[in-house]
Amino acid sequence: MPLLSEHQNPGELVDRLRDAGAVTAALMSEIISKICRRFPSQGQTAKTAHVERLIQSGGWTDAALALIDLELPQWQVRRIAYDEGEWYCALSRERELPDWLDQSVEARHADLALAILSAFVEVERISAPSIRTSVPAVTRDTNQLYEPVCSDNFA
Repeated sequence: MPLLSEHQNPGELVDRLRDAGAVTAALMSEIISKICRRFPSQGQTAKTAHVERLIQSGGWTDAALALIDLELPQWQVRRIAYDEGEWYCALSRERELPDWLDQSVEARHADLALAILSAFVEVERISAPSIRTSVPAVTRDTNQLYEPVCSDNFA
């Protein structure tokens, strides 16, 4: 399975979703190919087939919610709200916590499906495995003028 770090910068995909007017099959395919690590899932063929059927029928909102269910089993939709012409979507790991204790990921867009997909991509971006090591790397380049000196007193 491809890792997120091998694909384009997820920030670019977030920008594309923000600038999009509506979801298309091509945009959904791009999200799946660049972000989804479990699609197609060998162990969950029914969920994968369900997502594919929703995409083929143009059920973008349901397809976005099904992708969250398949790709982010520990995350849940905390809130979907419409205010002043924009949809707001918040995804959370702990939906039962009060708002001020929860660390939810929020996104907004004029289109409901794009708001949900934007939150989905943002969660995938922040939860992607890091390729950095836990120990900082030390450069092996030494100065050519460097010479080791023994400073012990052997006398």
